[in-house]
Amino acid sequence: MGRHGTCTRHTILKHGLLIDPSNGIEAVKDIVIEDDMILEVCDTAAAEKGDCVIDCAGLEIWPGLIDMHLHVSDLFEIHTNTAYGAAEDGVTTALSPGAGNTFMAPALLGAEMDRGLPLNVGVFLGAANVLGTRLNEGELVELFRGTLGQEEKERKLSHNSIVNHTAQYAVGIKEHMGHFLLPDEKILQLYTLTDKAHLMFTSHTQDIDHTLHLFDMAKGRHLHLGHANAAGCGTHGEAVWAMKQVIGLCRQKEVSGEFVTTMLREGGGSREGLKMTEPARQMALEALAEHIVTIAVSDGQNQSTMKGFGDTRDNIPCLLELAEHKVLSKMDAVALMTCNPAKLLAKRTRNEEWRSRYGHLGMGAYANITVVDPKRKYAVYVLTNGKLVSFEKRYLRLGGRAGYWVSKFQTKKSMGIGELPMYDII
Repeated sequence: MGRHGTCTRHTILKHGLLIDPSNGIEAVKDIVIEDDMILEVCDTAAAEKGDCVIDCAGLEIWPGLIDMHLHVSDLFEIHTNTAYGAAEDGVTTALSPGAGNTFMAPALLGAEMDRGLPLNVGVFLGAANVLGTRLNEGELVELFRGTLGQEEKERKLSHNSIVNHTAQYAVGIKEHMGHFLLPDEKILQLYTLTDKAHLMFTSHTQDIDHTLHLFDMAKGRHLHLGHANAAGCGTHGEAVWAMKQVIGLCRQKEVSGEFVTTMLREGGGSREGLKMTEPARQMALEALAEHIVTIAVSDGQNQSTMKGFGDTRDNIPCLLELAEHKVLSKMDAVALMTCNPAKLLAKRTRNEEWRSRYGHLGMGAYANITVVDPKRKYAVYVLTNGKLVSFEKRYLRLGGRAGYWVSKFQTKKSMGIGELPMYDII
């Protein structure tokens, strides 16, 4: 009989060094997983018949990495399996911020999630596409609040019933000066929409003059600076001056920012993206040390066509190196891709599930877990919602249907559309 009087098979992670910033734990502990949830965290968990035991001695057990800026199956992805490569690198939750994402994105990527992805996924919609339908500002707010009527959707959003059913399931909106330049009145409309509908408003931070203009237009409303350290690469103005401006913005109460892990690493990490100048990189490290910027992201994934500015392979090495070089404590470094993004998402979307179920290893959290070898600097085991999806940087096919859909609403374990082409509903 199991722990609750039934024959339930558990997964137990034993003897690993828990690094759980949200709960202030840095100690050797065991974790008991039941289905997709963390059931217990204790000093010693007794295994019962039928349990799966994973020996984590010598390894570190982190909350599963939350990558707030990771292009998953975005733009011209051609059978490159970005989601699977990201899972191998320890990412268990990814938000895809494609500026080209239309209202179809939750339907298309949601269908793939239904059919099987190894990580939780969500999307930012492209700003120009959000503003491109017949819906007016008030109706867009209703749409993202989940209160817009079906008749209005059919008349003004789309003639595709699946799109109309899923369009609201976004986490935010992405403004991208490299894809399109919106007139000021449209930018103001985006601020009103994201503020009233409780969506993240994230920008493409590279041209600092554009970013400063966006901040001026915010008028106290929230702005999230995507891959903010890209400004320190010198592509749009002198790098040190641009980084100084970015850091100054991130000090503002209603501004948050994220730094790309690849750019933070000495030598430029994977070398496939932009590279910060060394003085600008040092400024970025100081901003992390002072907790001015508290979130790290990858942007790109090593198998992707849309490389972006970084690489998920750099996430774990970067976090470990920040601790090794004493930029941050180990707890604070791990927090950059676990509880910190979860808390920001909870605050901006007003969905407390982000805080209660993601980014930590406490009882009742979804069992999203990244087990790290600190010497080899990679993920040995990755569990998404209790399922083992990767072992020794090899994706496991048995973990295919592990991921859920995340948005400003509660987690959806199924979008209900992935099987529509295969079965008749009776």
